[in-house]
Amino acid sequence: MKLTLYPLSDQQPPIRPAESRRKWMDDTPESFAYRCLPLAVANQHGWEVFTPTGVTARWNGGDRVEDVEVELDQPLAMNTPGSAMANFGSGILTFEMGFLMRTPPGWNIWVSGPVNQPKDGICALSGVIETDWSPYSFTMNWRFTRPGEVRFEAGEAVAHVFPVRRDLFERFTPEIKSLHTDPKAYQQMEIWRESRSDFAGRLKQNDPDAVEEKWQKTYYRGLMPDGSKGPSDHKTKIHVQPFEPAPNKPAKGKRRR
Repeated sequence: MKLTLYPLSDQQPPIRPAESRRKWMDDTPESFAYRCLPLAVANQHGWEVFTPTGVTARWNGGDRVEDVEVELDQPLAMNTPGSAMANFGSGILTFEMGFLMRTPPGWNIWVSGPVNQPKDGICALSGVIETDWSPYSFTMNWRFTRPGEVRFEAGEAVAHVFPVRRDLFERFTPEIKSLHTDPKAYQQMEIWRESRSDFAGRLKQNDPDAVEEKWQKTYYRGLMPDGSKGPSDHKTKIHVQPFEPAPNKPAKGKRRR
């Protein structure tokens, strides 16, 4: 399937495959946060838009547009892709994406803030756009959580995008069942509970094998609790392709020489 990006200016769109690293995760003891595979995979789950220039934004608590002050390190970058502005009021800071996206029929684009990247004083707002038909550009919006100042550095991600099916939730029928109705799942869960309790106990007692292992890696390795292999398509890393210029095609009726 094709995911097409149409720049709205002659400048390079500030978009890249989402990065896996997070400074706060790097700063955890022994970078243990990366042991949580769901967290690490979510970081990479799509593309991120970054700001090409540093931005300092201030909000005085008012509802007017002018109550949000935006200061760019490079003032000439105003209204360029990835730059910031204030145009909604109510403590909202807006980043201009500067492109249209086109998805296959029936697919939307989910737009949110950088995944697992909290920012003090301001909160990213999420949106879903029907990009299989919409001819309208979109923005990424953040809302101050209190009066004050926030800072975005040049190259910092300000938005995270990925495609989702428009009929996703209509395809699911939610239900609640007892785990005992699935004996295999129940058995594996019991094995996992026992092994987790045993590992935690050995770790607390400084058992050398447990200390060397540091954490149980069955899910990370795509294994079932009993050690058997899990699904063949288990992933520990997402390979997201960058946006590249489409190859030039010869006009109809003409041949390449």
